[in-house]
Amino acid sequence: MMSSNRKPAQPKESPVEPFKRSVASCLRAIARQPELEVTFAADRPALTPDRARLPEPPRKMNPGDAAVVRGHADSMALRLACHDAGVHRRMAPEGQQARAVYDAVEQARVEAIGSRRMAGVAGNLSAMLEDRYHRGAYHEITDRADAPIEDAVAMIARERMTGLRPPRAAQRIVDLWRPWIEEKAGKELDRLGDSLEDQRNFARSVRDLLVSLDMAQDSNVEGDDSDESEDQSEQSQDQESQEGEAQEQSASERAEAERSEDATEEMEEGASETEDGPTGEMPEESEEADGDEAAEAWRPPPSSARDARGPDYKRFTEKFDEMVGAEELCDPDELTRLRAYLDKQLGHLQGVVARLANRLQRRLMAQQNRAWEFDLEEGTLDPARLPRIVMDPYQPLSFKREKDTNFRDTVVTLLLDNSGSMRGRPITVAATCADILARTLERCGVKVEILGFTTRAWKGGQSREAWLQAGKPANPGRLNDLRHIVYKSADAPWRRARKNLGLMMREGLLKENIDGEALDWAHKRLLARPEQRKILMMISDGAPVDDSTLSVNPGNYLERHLRWIIEDIETRSPVELIAIGIGHDVTRYYRRAVTIVDAEELGGAMTEKLAELFDDKITPVRAAPVRRVAGRA
Repeated sequence: MMSSNRKPAQPKESPVEPFKRSVASCLRAIARQPELEVTFAADRPALTPDRARLPEPPRKMNPGDAAVVRGHADSMALRLACHDAGVHRRMAPEGQQARAVYDAVEQARVEAIGSRRMAGVAGNLSAMLEDRYHRGAYHEITDRADAPIEDAVAMIARERMTGLRPPRAAQRIVDLWRPWIEEKAGKELDRLGDSLEDQRNFARSVRDLLVSLDMAQDSNVEGDDSDESEDQSEQSQDQESQEGEAQEQSASERAEAERSEDATEEMEEGASETEDGPTGEMPEESEEADGDEAAEAWRPPPSSARDARGPDYKRFTEKFDEMVGAEELCDPDELTRLRAYLDKQLGHLQGVVARLANRLQRRLMAQQNRAWEFDLEEGTLDPARLPRIVMDPYQPLSFKREKDTNFRDTVVTLLLDNSGSMRGRPITVAATCADILARTLERCGVKVEILGFTTRAWKGGQSREAWLQAGKPANPGRLNDLRHIVYKSADAPWRRARKNLGLMMREGLLKENIDGEALDWAHKRLLARPEQRKILMMISDGAPVDDSTLSVNPGNYLERHLRWIIEDIETRSPVELIAIGIGHDVTRYYRRAVTIVDAEELGGAMTEKLAELFDDKITPVRAAPVRRVAGRA
């Protein structure tokens, strides 16, 4: 028998691997940090003092895709090379809106430095900004109240410092704000370029800009400077006169750095996201790794905090709202009858959706058992090691054993629009798909919650009556009685909640839809869950509509609130948000969304979206991981 000395074939390298290596090397070179850890993932780009996470490039990459990835890398590299977190923190103004503008213009400064020195970097950053603003649907904004002022100020400042026009996708928000900003602070904007290389003087100029925009008090500027100089003098005295104390301080810093590693890992999983900043900026607290203290992981602000950009949304009264279980709205016999009617209506569709769900189940189960232990003394014979036995019969046999990879501890919430426009085929398909998916995911160890939202009455109900009795005060806010329905809680087994979905077939249940408050409700329920990964899927067929509320408030009142809730979840929450629109373009609201024309396509869309989220994301459970998905499907 002849033996071959040829080495076993090496696994073929992905076509994008050389590109990823070159981008990572370039990032480290510009940042002057050769030890910086650079990774690529489908999650949002994120940056910590010692790690950078870039978007995963597509396998079939075009020049535009490459420029976007390079733009994210250049933005992070310039941030690390040209930004002093200590100076930035000490000069920061008070107030969330002022801080947002201050942060945005500082990121525009570090990117302007790179753009002025390197034409290639300027092109990459422009491509990255164009992609970001296009994904955020900023080009569809028509009202200045919906246009974030910090983005507009940052783009105008970038234009002043580099001569580059704003990205086409951001031109709309710049045009909405430019006349007001130029009138208020045109001179201050012109002076920004004079101190581009000096962060402290640049920060003073930004503070002057904020004063001109009526976002900061004039007295705060000098006070901060004097505090800063006092801090510096005290630090220099301590360093010169107390060596022993310095040693103790360094020991304490090392201990704090060790404690912060776990927190930094949390942020690496998605708590610190570049999408929060208008130009790729990371939240400041994640980078406070200046000389005097160790880095701390950035924590998103509480979801209840609303800065000045948020809509002035309120409720006239919450007295008549209800959150109710499906079984409380209907007696058991009627639920059984309605469930039988649901099954009869879609007997043919159940087979199709079941096949899709089984395919999803196979994909999930395949990812749970795909790791192997090699070179064991017992187990399954490893055929890949047999050639060495042929070459040397005295070599012992090698065995392998399959080991379980921890399936990510996950909960999925399906939030179903129960409005009147869903009546008929759409609500029947939605109920059936939710039922089958819940059963499928439960088999895979994923908990599922099914929620619905509507109102208790048409045209306002008791809330409107209370408003009329109060003398019809102007701008009353939301003016209807909410009804939020729990069809299946996450901890309830599917077999116990199966009948509840038949409630959607009940005549008279489906009324108005106030999407913003329903999304906020479902999101808060998810945040209270102990699972490490949380996914929220919204299924709707239109924009929020409530005639009672819209008749006494601005016409975009509910839509503005919905946009604000979506932005809050997508940029500040660990919850992964997906939306499916039935005959309605939801991509203008949600960053990750898909629109289907026919309700019959819902089963395929739901399974495909969930499969995308789970693919390549089944990783061993860590201390407190948080993952988020960015980009529109």
